[in-house]
Amino acid sequence: MDKTPVDLLIFDLDGTLIESKWDIAQSVNCTLAELGLPERPIEEIFGFVGDGVKRLLRLAVGEGNQARFEEALKVFRRHYLEHCLDRTSFYPGIEPMLQHFAHKDKTIATNKSIEYTRVILNGLGPQHFRYMVGGDNGFGLKPEPGMILHILEKIGAPKERTVLVGDSTNDINGGHNAGIRVCAVGYGMGNRAKMEACQPDWFIEKPEQLMEIFV
Repeated sequence: MDKTPVDLLIFDLDGTLIESKWDIAQSVNCTLAELGLPERPIEEIFGFVGDGVKRLLRLAVGEGNQARFEEALKVFRRHYLEHCLDRTSFYPGIEPMLQHFAHKDKTIATNKSIEYTRVILNGLGPQHFRYMVGGDNGFGLKPEPGMILHILEKIGAPKERTVLVGDSTNDINGGHNAGIRVCAVGYGMGNRAKMEACQPDWFIEKPEQLMEIFV
């Protein structure tokens, strides 16, 4: 199989590079407990992840408790900043893959707040990434194309030599909305059938496969 030449790899964060769902869920339930609201099943919280922290907490506090949302945001921020690296790590295979592409431009485009993104990547390996954009940087949330278009402009890479790697329909649609190709990953938090329906250009089961596809 001929490899596809790329100059720029844009990565989603949660569910693509890092296994972070346990720390997120723990911080959500600690927030709910502190506010005197009922905690939620861990699996249910996993399903809330991917559209940014505001949506995560709106869903977590529940329809009848939206008045507590701002308070929940503050409590969550305090707790998550302290605990976002307790159990969070790169998925197996991520580090060797990033080292393999050391000569390529690599960036992050995540719906996660940039504040949390920086803390986590500073802990795990900031040297791999030239630039990162978070959900609160003012470019909108994926599937809107804003943050991806901003990265393309910032790095100066041609669209046809750029690929977005992600684990959700937001990533696939966001990449396609920005006019670039997308490689979906099957090991993250995304729903496989929903991802396949969005027709990613590639679909991989483990990070090392990126080395087989791109050059």
